[in-house]
Parts: sequence; structure tokens; C-alpha cells
Amino acid sequence: MAEQDLRSRQRAVKAQVAEADKARPAIEMQGAMQAGARVYPEPPFDARNAQVDGIEAELALTPLYDAPFWRGSGKLEGKVAIITGGDSGIGRAVAVLFAREGADVAILHQPDEEADAKVVLQAIEAEGRRGLAIGGDVRDRAFCFAAVAQVVERFGRLDVLVNNAAFQLHVSRFEDLTEEHFDLTVKTNLYGYFHMAQACVPHMKAGSAIVNSGSVTGLLGNSDIIDYTMTKGGIHSFTRALSGSLASRGIRVNAVAPGPVWTPLNPSDHPERLKSFGMETRMKRPAQPEEIAPAYVFLASPQMSGYITGEILPVIGGYTDR
Repeated sequence: MAEQDLRSRQRAVKAQVAEADKARPAIEMQGAMQAGARVYPEPPFDARNAQVDGIEAELALTPLYDAPFWRGSGKLEGKVAIITGGDSGIGRAVAVLFAREGADVAILHQPDEEADAKVVLQAIEAEGRRGLAIGGDVRDRAFCFAAVAQVVERFGRLDVLVNNAAFQLHVSRFEDLTEEHFDLTVKTNLYGYFHMAQACVPHMKAGSAIVNSGSVTGLLGNSDIIDYTMTKGGIHSFTRALSGSLASRGIRVNAVAPGPVWTPLNPSDHPERLKSFGMETRMKRPAQPEEIAPAYVFLASPQMSGYITGEILPVIGGYTDR
């Protein structure tokens, strides 16, 4: 009797749900989700944006980095930060917000990206802070140590390192991933982070922070960029391990793992997929750099994240994988 009663209740609930499904109007997402401070670009994107070589000034659709609605409140007051890959993309947006929060900012960039770097320096100075741009290759250990020494000499201290410089290029087949390509990715994305961390740590004191740029690919994988995916997973592990090594010195180490972001890096890599770039997220669009930068402020600021170390913070727009 009890079994029959339970069965009848289950059938009644199923019937109720079926009727509700019939009555429910079909609701489909029209366009991309817009939940930020302003309306952000969404697919489809113009193929002209594919003709760039990591130079932000050459993008037809300029990334939004200046976060005009962000109001600084001294979260990094009096601190000095180094940002690798700071001339464009996420690095540029982070540099602007760091300056707005009171930090003096040095950016490291590739030697042929002086024009982009100049834009960032002007933005830092417009926030009333001091800026410094240094061109070079983070794969070169000597350059990393010399750059850090130059920053300390100029500003007198060092509080925050943002490891952000990266190389990414897809291959159609695994067999097409050459040793030269693999070496370039690993040396830039892993050796660069290692060299910069070793150069910076001796100058850091308790309360300092390292923020590494990871990636959703390091969390979920991406078969088109196996080498890049591997390095981003390595960065996540490096973050967790280094946080333990530096905890006794009061230096926090964390990472941000962005999803698809509109920067010179992504549009230049996969032009045939550019039109629908970012559609794999629940927001149906890529992030703009200014939407990612606040995560770096959060992890760099001792007022905001003083009890956080060894963590990977995903900012992925509800990534669903493809």
C-alpha cells in the first residue's frame, strides 16, 4: 500500500512538471550576457582583427582596459609593482588599476612593442603615479635580473610581481607541434615566470605578493594548444608550490585563471575561430581586459586578500568547454 502511494505521488509530480514545461514560454538568450559596468563587444567579430602580431595598436577592435567606472581607494598605496607583458591585454589593464590604487608600476614588454608600452606609461602617469617601461625577453634570465634591479634602483622597493607575459600559438595536429615551437612556449611561459620570481623575491618583504597569470586551459585543457595548456597547468602548480615556500617570509603567491579574453594574444592565434571567439562561455562573449584586472588587484592587495595564498582564481565567464 505504501509503495503504491509513493508511486502515485511520483506520477503526480511528473505530471505537474510536464504541464509546467508545456506552459513555460521558450526563453532563449538573445546575444551575449551583459552584466558589467558597461556594454562589452560580442561575437561575431571582424576578421580584420586577426591580422596582428601581439600589437594592441593594430587591433581593429581595441580592447577595453581603462575601467572608467573603477574608483581607486588606496588598496595598493605606496607599493611598487612589476608586470611582465604589461604593454597590452590583461597586463595593460592591471597596470592601470594598480596605478589607480596607488602603486608605482614598471612594465616589461617585448623590444618591438614600444608604442604599446608608451600608451601604458601615459595611463599610469595620468593616475598620478610613476611608471617605467623596460623592453626585453623574459626567457633571458640575465634580462630578468637586470630589469628587477633597475626597478628597485628607480623606485627604492618592490612589493608586487605580476607574471603575465605569454606565448600562445595553436597547431592543427599534435605531430605539427615542433620542438622549436614547444621550446618557445615553455621558455616564455614557465622559465620566464621562474626567472622573474627568483629575481624579485630577494627584494620583497612580508606583505608582498606574486600574482601569476594562469588560464582556463590549465584547468580544463585545450587540444589545439597542448603546449600552452601544459605550461598553464604548470603555472598553477608552480603557484601552489611556491606559496608554501614563501609563506614563512610573509609573501603570498596566487594565480588568476582567465577564460577567453579580447587581447592581442588570442585574435592573432586562431583567425578562423575569431568570428565566434568567446561563444563557448555562458556569457557568449570574451571578457575585456578591464573585467579581468580587478582579480589581480584583489590578490595583490593585503587589505583584500591577506589570508589567501596558493589559490587559483578562475575568472571564466561560466566557461562550458567545447
